[in-house]
Amino acid sequence: MWILYALLSAVFAAAVAILGKIGLKNVDSTLATTIRAVVMALFLVGAAAVFQKFSLIKTVGSNTLTFIIFSGIAGALSWLFYFFALKYGPASGVAALDRLSVVFVVILAAIFLGEALTAKSALGLLFIVGGALLLVFK
Repeated sequence: MWILYALLSAVFAAAVAILGKIGLKNVDSTLATTIRAVVMALFLVGAAAVFQKFSLIKTVGSNTLTFIIFSGIAGALSWLFYFFALKYGPASGVAALDRLSVVFVVILAAIFLGEALTAKSALGLLFIVGGALLLVFK
C-alpha cells in the first residue's frame, strides 16, 4: 500500500510544480508559500476532523512532538526555497533539483536511521543525480 501512497504523492507533487509556477506569475513567492501553507493547514485540519484523529493528540509524546515540530520547520523552509526557485526558474529544472532530496534522504537515513546503503542503492542515487543534471543542463 505504501507504494500507491508514494506514487500519489509524486503525482500531487507534480501538480504543485505546475500550479505553483502558474500561480507565482504575479505574486511574491513568500506570500504564495504562506497562502499555500494556510490552505494546506485548513485542509489537513478538516481531514483530521473527518477521520476523527484529534483524540489521538494526547498519545503524542514530547520527544515525538519535538521531531514533528522540527519536521514542520524543515518543510516550511523547503517550501520557501522551492517557491523562490520556481518563481525564477523553469518548473522542470526546479522539480528535478528538488527531487535530489531523495539522495539526501538515502544518505541521512543510512547515517541516522541505520538503513542500508548498498551498491545497488548507490547506483540508483547516481542515476538520480545524473537525471537531475540532464534535466537542468539541457
